[in-house]
Amino acid sequence: METQYKALIADDEDRIRRLLRMYLEREDFEVDEAVDGQEALDLALENDYDVILLDIMMPEMDGITVCGGIREKKTTPILMLTAKGEETNRVQGFEVGADDYIVKPFSPREVVLRVKAVLRRTSPADRKEVDPSAKNLLVFPHLSIDLDAYRVTSDNVEIQLTPKEFDLLVFLAKSPDKVFKREQLLKEVWEYEFFGDLRTVDTHVKRLREKLTSVSKEAAKMIVTVWGVGYKFDVEAS
Repeated sequence: METQYKALIADDEDRIRRLLRMYLEREDFEVDEAVDGQEALDLALENDYDVILLDIMMPEMDGITVCGGIREKKTTPILMLTAKGEETNRVQGFEVGADDYIVKPFSPREVVLRVKAVLRRTSPADRKEVDPSAKNLLVFPHLSIDLDAYRVTSDNVEIQLTPKEFDLLVFLAKSPDKVFKREQLLKEVWEYEFFGDLRTVDTHVKRLREKLTSVSKEAAKMIVTVWGVGYKFDVEAS
C-alpha cells in the first residue's frame, strides 16, 4: 500500500485492543490505543486518524460522550464497539455521529471489512491527492456537491458531513427520483449486506436531513421518505 492508514482503538479491554491491533497492522495500519474515554477523546482531537474504533462502555468517559466530543471538531469515521443488548446505546451512538457499530463478540475479519468499507471512498489521504482544478460537481437548487473536494454547500454555506453522510447523499443524488430500499442503501453505501442493521440507514438519513435543514430547508426536503419502501432524492420536492 502506498498509503498507510492511521487508526485509533479505544477499549478498556487489553485483549480486544491487542487483537484489533494485530489484524489492522497486518493491513498496514498505524495504530494508536486508548484505555479509557478521556484518553480516546484527547488522542482523537490531537491527531488526524483515518478511522476510530470506539468502545461504548469505558471508564472515565463513555463512548457516546467521546463520539459527541469528536463530532464537535472532526468528521473522522467512527465505528462503535458494543456488547449485545446495548441497542439503546447503539441508537444513541448514531445520533451523536457514529458511522457504524460492531457487536461483541465479533470476528476480527469482520472489523477489517467494516473499516475498509468506510475508508474505500472516503480516505482523507485520497482527498489530498485530488487535483483542485478538476471539478466534478452535482448541482441542484439550493445544493451543490463537489465530489473531488468532498464538500457540500447550500446557498454558499458549507455543510460539515461525516464520510458516511456524504456517501449517502451522493448515492441518492446521483440517481434522482429513484427509490432505494433500506437494504439496497446498506449494501451500496456501507458495502455490506449480511451483518448490517437497517437502523443504520434511518439514523444517517435523519442526521443528514438535520444538517441540511440547519442551512437550507429546501435542500433537506430533497431527501424524501417513501413510506414502506425506503428513500429517494427528489429535486422537485425542494
